[in-house]
Amino acid sequence: LLGYDSPKVGCLCAVESVNPAMPATVDAAELVRRNRTGEISGCQVGGPFALDNALFPEAAALKGVDDPVAGKSDILLVPFIEVGNALYKSLAFLQGLPVAGAIIGAKAPVIISSRADSEESKLRSIVLSLYLAKKQKELLR
Repeated sequence: LLGYDSPKVGCLCAVESVNPAMPATVDAAELVRRNRTGEISGCQVGGPFALDNALFPEAAALKGVDDPVAGKSDILLVPFIEVGNALYKSLAFLQGLPVAGAIIGAKAPVIISSRADSEESKLRSIVLSLYLAKKQKELLR
């Protein structure tokens, strides 16, 4: 997927430990379990992670997060659309990073963009969705 043989998927949560009062952490732990048993394949799933220890090895080490994906996430899986929206806009507008958005898991990828996105970002989202649709077709053959 996108040039990665086995992308590292970091499950974002508010904290990096499982807490039954925080459903996103329980969901993250379940995704990790399913990945480790082979039910979810083609990637490495880690978490739950706070954003810092999903992306930065130093933060993961400082917090004692012992997970092969910690600090090395290629993909950030967010628990709610609100989190994804805030993260996307932070990267695009505060950092000025190139962005593209797509939702996968439906019959076909869904293009997602902000009305305030640049034309270039919207084009990247279209290209990403086309690429993902092609990959999805190949996997279903």
